[in-house]
Amino acid sequence: MDLGLHIANFTWSGGSSTFVDDFRRTAKTAEDVGFAKLSVMDHVWQIGMIGPPEHEMLEAYTALGYLAAVTERVQLLAWVTAAVYREPGLLAKEVTTLDVLSGGRAMLGIGAAWNEEESVGLGLPFPGTAERFERLEETLQICLQMWSDDDGPYAGKHYQLGRTLNSPQSVQRPHPPILIGGGGEKKTLRLVAQYAQACNLFDSPDLAHKLEVLRGHCETLGRDYDEIEKTVMGPIDPGPNGENVDATLEHLRDLAGLGVTHVQMGVGDGSKTDVLELIGERIIPEAAKL
Repeated sequence: MDLGLHIANFTWSGGSSTFVDDFRRTAKTAEDVGFAKLSVMDHVWQIGMIGPPEHEMLEAYTALGYLAAVTERVQLLAWVTAAVYREPGLLAKEVTTLDVLSGGRAMLGIGAAWNEEESVGLGLPFPGTAERFERLEETLQICLQMWSDDDGPYAGKHYQLGRTLNSPQSVQRPHPPILIGGGGEKKTLRLVAQYAQACNLFDSPDLAHKLEVLRGHCETLGRDYDEIEKTVMGPIDPGPNGENVDATLEHLRDLAGLGVTHVQMGVGDGSKTDVLELIGERIIPEAAKL
């Protein structure tokens, strides 16, 4: 099992005067201690479960471009891109650019979007649920076409592209891995089975059920269930002095028993990297054995 670091909180104790240094140090520490993936949210306002909307929030793909420059090995992605916030052709170009500049370390993390408040606030598109999922699927199709040898037109219900030219192409071939976030049983998990290399589900009591639903979609579509990376987003708290390490490892064993191979964890104050070092010393080596 691998662990990844999700940076969602940018309101750090050092304040604006040390923010860039703290951001860089957090990313480099995460890579140095063995985290496999480094992600940021695709939000323009802070989300309620972390803080008020007025708290600091960086734009995702600008932040990922910066992270590409200060890291060397870790995979980079938005966890997850709001499909309706960008035109699909531009999104494919952004992920391709990230892949090229990072030397082949980009992933496309994507979902149907949910934060209506920030969308209304900044005038971003936010159609109804059914349309958002239609647009998500068309976005996936457009990205895959742009990463292929076919630069012809694309004609969908919501998007029409005259020529899907993408130059330069991504370093990773046939394309950067696609992760679809969400546990919707009828639509989201069907899209995972049809288009994605990874899913992301919440670390919740219904996780085993969600994975069985995904397995069913794979069987219907003729997709190999085992080739899809199973990831969960969830907190990992080893405790200030490592008192929770054993309990954390036991929980990771339970997740591994369900077939989960990657856990993406959040970080609080990015100016404090001691918890990352503790995880790197005591949890990541043991998780790698699962």
